[in-house]
Amino acid sequence: MKTAALYGGSFDPPHIGHEAVVKALIDLDFLDEIILMPTYLNPFKAASCAPAKLRLGWLENIFSNYKKVRVSSFEVDMNKKVPTLKSVQHLLKNYEKIYLVIGADNLKSLQEWYKYEELNKLVTFIVASRENIDIPKEFIKINIDIDISSSELRKKIDISKLAKQNSQEIATYYTETMKEKNAR
Repeated sequence: MKTAALYGGSFDPPHIGHEAVVKALIDLDFLDEIILMPTYLNPFKAASCAPAKLRLGWLENIFSNYKKVRVSSFEVDMNKKVPTLKSVQHLLKNYEKIYLVIGADNLKSLQEWYKYEELNKLVTFIVASRENIDIPKEFIKINIDIDISSSELRKKIDISKLAKQNSQEIATYYTETMKEKNAR
């Protein structure tokens, strides 16, 4: 059986920070596969900006040529909010060990995650560093030198910070969506 890193998230929009995390994961020899799993809807959010299937398609396009990377539609296909624990349990049917990839900004809310104690027993966490956030020793740390967030990017689209593949399409989508939101 293989090992896999589950890298889930809204990816709303996918950006160079996500690509940097994936590239760092590819370099970890103990991982056989990296699974990107966009949420249908983030359990901590009321809505997404871009529809789930669109975000899924963007990820498939962006990461299609990356070694060891696969994009999973598991949560999108559920058509509802899916706790990370459920996604991990699904993957454990096919993988011996799951590493769960999170951004350092998620550390402060980790205890609030659905059945966190049970989740913590099933996975080993890999934390992508962010500026000014200390990462406890019990987590595997990967250093990411790009400090960017999807929520900030939605407020002010900067095409240079979007994932290179599809960047024009993604920028156009968010620019038009924000124009419509502001016109209401």
